[in-house]
Amino acid sequence: MLRTRFNLGMLPLLLLLMLVGAAGIAVCRNLGRSMEEKLAQSFRMVLAAHEMRDAATRATAAIHRAQDGFELEARPDYEHQRGRFKKALMAESFAAAGTARARALETVADAFGGMEAQGDAVFATGAPVTRESYLAAEVMFFNALKSLDTLMEADQRALQGEAKRVSEFARAGARVLAAAIAAGIALSLWLAWRLARSILQPIKSLTLSARALGDGDLEHDVPVASRDELGELARTFNAMAAKLRAYRDAMTASVVRARRTMEATLTSTPDPLFIIARDGSTELRNPAAEALAAAPEFAGGFPAPLAARIREVLEGGAHFLPSDYRHVVMARLGPDGRDERFYLPRILAIGDELTGFGGAAMILQDVTKFRLLDDAKNNLVGTVSHELKSPLTSLRLAVYLLLENNSRLGTLTPRQRDLLETARDDADRLLRILNDILDLSRIEGGRAALSRRDTPVRPLLAAMAREIKPLADDAGQRVEIEVDEAVATVFLDPERIRHVFINLLGNAAKYSPGGGVITLYARPADGGGDDGAWVRFGVRDRGPGIPADAVPSVFEKFYRVPGQTRKGAGLGLAIAREIVLAHGGFIACASKEGEGSDFYFHLPAAPPE
Repeated sequence: MLRTRFNLGMLPLLLLLMLVGAAGIAVCRNLGRSMEEKLAQSFRMVLAAHEMRDAATRATAAIHRAQDGFELEARPDYEHQRGRFKKALMAESFAAAGTARARALETVADAFGGMEAQGDAVFATGAPVTRESYLAAEVMFFNALKSLDTLMEADQRALQGEAKRVSEFARAGARVLAAAIAAGIALSLWLAWRLARSILQPIKSLTLSARALGDGDLEHDVPVASRDELGELARTFNAMAAKLRAYRDAMTASVVRARRTMEATLTSTPDPLFIIARDGSTELRNPAAEALAAAPEFAGGFPAPLAARIREVLEGGAHFLPSDYRHVVMARLGPDGRDERFYLPRILAIGDELTGFGGAAMILQDVTKFRLLDDAKNNLVGTVSHELKSPLTSLRLAVYLLLENNSRLGTLTPRQRDLLETARDDADRLLRILNDILDLSRIEGGRAALSRRDTPVRPLLAAMAREIKPLADDAGQRVEIEVDEAVATVFLDPERIRHVFINLLGNAAKYSPGGGVITLYARPADGGGDDGAWVRFGVRDRGPGIPADAVPSVFEKFYRVPGQTRKGAGLGLAIAREIVLAHGGFIACASKEGEGSDFYFHLPAAPPE
C-alpha cells in the first residue's frame, strides 16, 4: 500500500534520527558525569589542600607559642592541628593511591614529617626559644607549604588536562553529531527524492494520460507499476479509457449511420431544405433546394421577406411556422421560367439551452396545388354566394311583401303567418351567412382594403359597449370597460375591428348566464414582434367555458363546439381572425370549463415602418 511504502521510506530516517539522538544523549551524559566527577574531586582536593595548609599554619603557630614558653597551652592546639593535617593527608593519600598524585602527597608527607619532628622536639625538650630553633621551625613550615603548593599546582595541571580531554571529547562528539546530522540530511533528501519519485512518477503518467484523453487520444494507457493505491488508480483509469474507447467506437458507428440516414433523407425529400448557419450562410441544401437556388428569385440569396424571417429566427431562436398562405414565396422554375411554384416556409431553430443555439433549418413546403385549390375554393364559394344572394334577396323581398301587404293579397291564416315569419327569419339568417362568406372570401383574397387610422381606444370600446347593450340588457347582463392609461390610440380600421368586437361580444352575451358580467378591456401587451408597442384587446365572460380540446379549433371556418345548442354558422370567429391577421396581429382564446372564456387579440399600436 502507498501508506506502507511511505512508512518504510521514512523508517531509515527515523532510525538515523533515533541513533543521532541516542549518541547525543550518551555524549552529554558522559561529559556531564566526567565533569561532575572531576569537579567533585577537584573541589575535594582544594578543600583538603586548604585544610592541610591551615592545619600546618596553626601547628607552626602552636610550635612558636611553645617556644615562647606557653608549652602547656600550645600542646593541645598543636596536637589537634597535627591530627587535622594527618587526617586530610591520609584521606588524600587513600584517594590518590596508584596515581601520579601519590608521589606529590608523599613529598607533602615528608615535609610535614620534618615539621612534625621539629615540633615534637620543641615540646619534648621544653628548651627556651632560640633564633636557630625558630628559623628551623619556619623552614620546616615553608617546606610543608611549598610541598602543598606543588601538590596544588599538580592538581591544577591535572584539572587542566582533564578539561582539555573533556573539550576534545566534546569537539569529537560535536563532529560526530555534525557528521550524523549531515548524513541524516543527505539521507532524508535522498529518501524524499526517491519517495517523491515513486509517488509523482505514476501521477505524472496519469496526468499525461488525462491530458491525452482530454485531447481525444483514448489509446494512451497508464503503466501500472505497483499494487498500491496509485496502481489501483492507474488500473481504474485504464478501465475508464477502455470504456471510453468502446463508447467512442459505438458513437462513431452511430454517427456514421445517422449521417448516412440524414443524407438519404435529404436526398429523398421532395421539398427544398436549407440548413442555415448562425451567420446566415447556407451550410447544406438538398437536391430540391439546389434546383430552387437556380431560380431568379433566389439567384442573389433568399428573397427579402424570407431573409427577414430567417434573421428573426436566428436572432430570437423561436420557430417560424405559418399556417396561412400570406407568407407564401413564389419562384419561377424551368428553362423558360414559366413554371411558377409557391412555397410555404417553415423555419426551425436548431439547438436548445443545453447544447446552445446553432442555426436554423428551413423547409419550403410546395403548396402550389393547395394554393390553387384554396383559390379555386374561395372563388367558387364567393361566386356561389354571390349568385345565391340575388335570388335569395328576391325571395326575402317576396316574403316581406306577403307579410306587410296581406290585406291586398288576401288574408293570412295564423298558421300561414307563422310559416312566412319562419321563412323570413331563415332568409335573413341565410343572407347573413352569405354576406359573411362573401366578406371572408374578400378578406382572404386580399380584395378587402383596410382603411386604418389612429383611433382613440376608450371611445372605440365605449361605442362597442353601447352597440351590444340592447342584447346584454335582454339577458340581464352588464358590460364593463377596462382601459389601461398607457393605451391611448391604436392604428386600425374601426369598421373592420367593429365586426371583431361585435362578434366577440355577441358570443359572450349568447353564452353567458343571466345577470353575468362581460368585461371589455384594452391594455399594453407584447405582440412578439420587433416593430414597436402592441395593444391587447379582449372580451372576458363568466360563461360555461370551452373544452380544452376544442379551443385550438374555434377560429376555423364552419367549426362548432360539440354539444352547442345555440344557432350559428361558425363563420364569425373565422372572419374575426382574418380581420386581425389583415391588421398584422393575431387572435387567441383562453378558456377553462366552468370558469368562462377570454377571447383576445393583439394589434400594433403604431403604423408599421
